[in-house]
Amino acid sequence: MSATAVSYVISVSNSLGLCHFSSRTRTRNVFLFSSVATPSWRSFHSLRPPSIFFRIPHGFSKRSLKGSKPFSPVMEWQDCTVKMELDVPVSVAYACYSDREAIPRWMPFISSVKILDDKPDLSRWSLKYEAFGRDIEFSWLARNMQPIPNQKIHWRSLEGLANRGAVRFYPKGPASCVVELTVSYEVPQILVPVASALQPFLEGLLRRGLDKFASFAKTYEADLTS
Repeated sequence: MSATAVSYVISVSNSLGLCHFSSRTRTRNVFLFSSVATPSWRSFHSLRPPSIFFRIPHGFSKRSLKGSKPFSPVMEWQDCTVKMELDVPVSVAYACYSDREAIPRWMPFISSVKILDDKPDLSRWSLKYEAFGRDIEFSWLARNMQPIPNQKIHWRSLEGLANRGAVRFYPKGPASCVVELTVSYEVPQILVPVASALQPFLEGLLRRGLDKFASFAKTYEADLTS
């Protein structure tokens, strides 16, 4: 899939409009949906979104737009799941993943996580990643739902980038376990085919994160026993 298509789907997938793009080369023509789900155009050169044609009914005029509701795209959730076996007990993996503010140390695209002092179930997340020649940035506020100790951690965003996810832990033996990570995000229904083509890229990012998490958990276990 081209860099243009990837940049386009990432831009429109944020229904709250809190994403930011910067580039070493100026990028142009991105279709964004704002927090009220009203489309707006930003004129640029190099990014040209796919053309969409509509048949205009006979007798249509500008007056027809008066009193019309803002266009609201139909959104659809896309899931991305990866799993990995770790050489640490399930209790260690669970405790390690529960340390939200340490996640940027092993997840490649998460730049910061800050737990709110007065509401420890809430945390502010920032994502920064360079891909396809562009710097991609998102932010969101997430709520951690009631966990199941040594079995499940799950969350959902309250504002910012629309996402939700879960981490499940399965014991394999006294000294090993399987960690399954699922991250879900919203995209406009019209872009579902493009988002599906993006899945291998996202799965690769999550898998790299779990690779680093495996090493991080081993170090965490060693610190516990030392």
